[in-house]
Amino acid sequence: MDKRIRFETKEEANARREREFLELTPHERFMWFLRSFDRPGFTARNKPEDKGNFVIWKKHDPVR
Repeated sequence: MDKRIRFETKEEANARREREFLELTPHERFMWFLRSFDRPGFTARNKPEDKGNFVIWKKHDPVR
């Protein structure tokens, strides 16, 4: 994604972000999803009670 500073309304920004995301291949979208967990502001929660749902847990590995 482009890191330049932009001056636009929230609606314009959301439309641009959606358009850029939809231009990605399915593999790129999945990788973007996985990388989103490493962003600042994302806080891991305590493990929720097991309800039988399929959950992907990412192991935090500071060596990488």
